[in-house]
Amino acid sequence: MHALIQGTTIGFCIAAPVGPIGLLCIRRSMTEGRVAGFVSGLGAATADGVYGILAVSGLSAVTHLLLAHRSWIQTAGGIFLLYLGGSILLSRPPSRANSTTAVRISLPAAFTSTFLLTLSNPATILSFIGIFAGLGLGTTSNGINDSSLLVAGVVLGSTAWWLLLSGVAGWLGRKATPLQLRAINLAAGSVVIALGFAQLVALAREA
Repeated sequence: MHALIQGTTIGFCIAAPVGPIGLLCIRRSMTEGRVAGFVSGLGAATADGVYGILAVSGLSAVTHLLLAHRSWIQTAGGIFLLYLGGSILLSRPPSRANSTTAVRISLPAAFTSTFLLTLSNPATILSFIGIFAGLGLGTTSNGINDSSLLVAGVVLGSTAWWLLLSGVAGWLGRKATPLQLRAINLAAGSVVIALGFAQLVALAREA
């Protein structure tokens, strides 16, 4: 249980900083309903679990392969951010958040988009490896059970954050006017596009 608690804490802390995934979760929760926002966060939590499994399993070959192709994967992620940002800018919010017409993205699409976006940053696995190594976690000496509980905790902690964030954002969205929801779309879309450009520019400078 100690490994589960540690994993939950790690997962919550890694998920908490608001980046493009957080913005998408907030925007979808406010304009399309908290279920769409939570499912979006669940995609990110699942990707965190994948990287957690790689970290505790010591799959160096897979890790090296991901990092060797990091620039291509992150380029695809940057282009995907530009596409999502443009889609958000062009979308029209519903007349009332969380109404039956509010959900304009299917739940599988919401999950898949954030899952792929999170996986598009292979360097994330280095964060898990660094944290686990620094705390002496996830090594073979810890045993399979402890490693499994650790990864389960990471997913649980990340999921808890997305549940909290989508719930709060969904509650705020129910009180927002159509004009305010439109402003949210414009702001979120602009920031996501800016983050996509920033990622592509950073990769170009590294080349």
